[in-house]
Amino acid sequence: EADLEEKKYILIRDGDEEENELGGLFYKPLPCFGFGIGWLSFLVGFVFPFAWYFATFLYLTNYYRRDPRERSGLAASAIAALIFSVALVITVLVLVFSCR
Repeated sequence: EADLEEKKYILIRDGDEEENELGGLFYKPLPCFGFGIGWLSFLVGFVFPFAWYFATFLYLTNYYRRDPRERSGLAASAIAALIFSVALVITVLVLVFSCR
């Protein structure tokens, strides 16, 4: 019985060992000044909205699978691109129909 109880638990390693299952992936800083591509695109998009569409393309092509930390920034840029697109369409429609 003692052997069965011991097998129920999995040994969790502390971070002191050299060999980690993740290979130190999350110890590396994110690119683009540590922000990551998604958040940098989100910030730059307020000046150049094309950056939001670039990040949306990366989000839709599952770029975040390389580093899951990128997912939130890319998603925020995709939402910003959607809001900008809707606002742009509404503005264009108002300008077109107000001239008539």
